[in-house]
Amino acid sequence: MTDAAIDYAAVLQALPSMVALLTPELVYVDANEEYLRGSGRSREQLIGRYLFDVFPDNPHDPGASGARNLYASLQRVLSTGERDTMALQRYDVQSTERPSEWEERYWSPVNAPILGPDGQVVLLVHRVEEVTQLIKARGGADGSRTRALEAELYTRARELQEVNERLRRAHAHEREVALALQKAMLPAPADVGHHRAAVRYQPAVGSLNVCGDWYDLVDLPGDRIGVSVGDVVGHGLRAAGVMGLLRSALSAASRVAGGPAQALEVLGLYARSVEGAESTTAVETCIDWDTHTLTYSSAGHPPPALLRAHGGVEFLDRATDPPLGARPDHTPRPEASTGFTEGDTLVLYTDGLIERRHEDIDTGIARLAHALTRHRGADPEALADAILLDLLPPDGAIDDTALVIVRL
Repeated sequence: MTDAAIDYAAVLQALPSMVALLTPELVYVDANEEYLRGSGRSREQLIGRYLFDVFPDNPHDPGASGARNLYASLQRVLSTGERDTMALQRYDVQSTERPSEWEERYWSPVNAPILGPDGQVVLLVHRVEEVTQLIKARGGADGSRTRALEAELYTRARELQEVNERLRRAHAHEREVALALQKAMLPAPADVGHHRAAVRYQPAVGSLNVCGDWYDLVDLPGDRIGVSVGDVVGHGLRAAGVMGLLRSALSAASRVAGGPAQALEVLGLYARSVEGAESTTAVETCIDWDTHTLTYSSAGHPPPALLRAHGGVEFLDRATDPPLGARPDHTPRPEASTGFTEGDTLVLYTDGLIERRHEDIDTGIARLAHALTRHRGADPEALADAILLDLLPPDGAIDDTALVIVRL
């Protein structure tokens, strides 16, 4: 049977669980028969109405939190695009026949997104299982023991949800601190000497995968500059701290090393003494305008792109080695060079720009090449904005993204 032959409206109605569909504004657009039966509401009382107008919290219970908890869960689904399973909830329901009376009810909800072609949440699936009868079990020789165990289960579930809420708030606070630390440690956007450059740092939307990326631009003797980007494994304050140490170390090494490969060798030796620095990726480039030569070396990092003035794109992938700390013994890193002409553009970036879930990295690299070619006439600042707009998801990146663009 093909998808076109399946009557999904009939499937929804036949589901044995209580299921409702909500808009992102939390307005009912559909509900199956089981949901109508369990909630004690008709379709006319649900469809087109705001969820919490139909099911508000019990105003006579100062500790009522069912509506607040459900709202928080639905907002998490909208912001993350991922399913959210809630702890067991006490959520009293107003009697339709006697509005002044509220029925004590217990629910086990799960909320899930339905995504549109652009990855945005277009509908919310709200599924609930009612466990009121289980919680209120009566009768039998073991009745009192059963009620005690169920009350304990309910109490522990509520405590777990409260702990989860505190953890979410703590994660949000840590993210704010880590982003502030990241901003303080990264160099301010500026041209290097008389050369035009644009830099961007785009943090991930969620509380995870934040603050491990860095970029750096360093003046070198002669008409030369060093440009690097890197990515520390991990997230939060720890990753931000490690990032700061490694960026500073590579910046210093670049000023005295004989080239990018030697600078990365020094960084690799230093990384062995920094907890959390293992598996960091980085790429270092040296731009020499006197010889019109670009020299580079990579420690497991995505290859820089060289956008030629005529529109072609060359990826600098002839000097790639494993990430920092991936080898037990010290081994000299490879280095390669290529020539450039006036008007070429060098682009360095971290994997947040090109990687997508369930997609080969070559697809992301090809997407970058296409975007660079399409916007090749733009200056570095405009090009940086266009690349981020073209390549990052419309609802925000799931990983940090650092981007450096230098007009050669």
